[in-house]
Amino acid sequence: MKMENKSYYEDKIRAIDAKVEAIKIAFSPMTFQAIRALIELGLLQNISDAGDNGITIKELAASSGISEYGVGVLCEMALGMGVLKIRRDAVAGTTQDVNSERLSEQTCCEDNSSSLGRLVLGKIGWFLLEDDCTRVNFNFTNDICYKGAFNLIDSVKNGKPEGLKNFGENWTTVYEALSTLPEREKKSWFEFDHFYSDVAFPEALPIVYAKKPKNLFDIGGNTAKWAIASCKYDPDVHVTIVDLPGQTAVAQKNAKEAGFADRISFVSGNVLDSETKLPTGANAVWMSQFLDCFSLHQITKILTKIYNSVDENCDVFVMEPLWDMQKYEGESYALQATSLYFTCIANGNSKMYRYGELVEAIEKAGFHLVTAHHNLGSNFYSILNFRKK
Repeated sequence: MKMENKSYYEDKIRAIDAKVEAIKIAFSPMTFQAIRALIELGLLQNISDAGDNGITIKELAASSGISEYGVGVLCEMALGMGVLKIRRDAVAGTTQDVNSERLSEQTCCEDNSSSLGRLVLGKIGWFLLEDDCTRVNFNFTNDICYKGAFNLIDSVKNGKPEGLKNFGENWTTVYEALSTLPEREKKSWFEFDHFYSDVAFPEALPIVYAKKPKNLFDIGGNTAKWAIASCKYDPDVHVTIVDLPGQTAVAQKNAKEAGFADRISFVSGNVLDSETKLPTGANAVWMSQFLDCFSLHQITKILTKIYNSVDENCDVFVMEPLWDMQKYEGESYALQATSLYFTCIANGNSKMYRYGELVEAIEKAGFHLVTAHHNLGSNFYSILNFRKK
């Protein structure tokens, strides 16, 4: 299937624009931290709150307790990034009426010392403050990935998540470490994980429960969000969650609190471990953003284990955000970047997959693709429905 984004095939950017993009990459670690500082110090919010009137460096410094120098270097970088803009009517000759002209004259006098004028929030700044997707990605990158990204080269060379050592030396994958992460990091991880899959649930539920399966196995059930949503959607379904012991402990607590302790059961263990046996009797198997946690070889191994535990009438549903099936460039970019998290933090050998390579890995286990549903939810998920050949 050919990718929609033509930029993957064409190199039509002007040389001068290509150089700008290259310079942005060169300074990206520092520019990221500059925006983080503006957000966490409340400066970006202060600029937003000033509205169309804008705010000066001097005013920002006075209200925040940060020096004019500190505020200035951050805002100048944000200006270069397009996060901030200088209010247009602070430039002489562009005012539209007497009142705005007076304000402009006053502004110019006020801003002679700083020379920047009155700062307002740009569109990029608005997304950094107000867009949930951007916020979740930003916090995840800062709290989970940033320090570990320095170990990306070693991770690529060794096939191990060398950046994970920033959270301790006891773990081989991030999933084993989740329950022990500091609260801020744990919050950022789960917000990231849930944000991407949960928004597709309303469209996914009718697809999965169209044939009214009585017994559904949720492999990689995590905190039981899908299982709980399933029990609310279909009063007759029983869900069995298969996951690591740390995750099933949390899921069991959540299922009980939701009132579904009698309809959600659990199998604890590593699905890759030969000693972890999958139960039989499933009418449907569900894996939501689970297979991207494994290499293609491991995906085939997992699906082979599933193949041996289900019959030919069982529907196997795989929900994943496939980076070559995204509607917008930004979504594809975010998924490609998430692959780097898998490389240096999560496990060292998995990634966000393309449509064709994921289907091929699953079909190697003996399944065949029945239907494919694309562009589900605001994050453009795909649900792939497989059955035994």
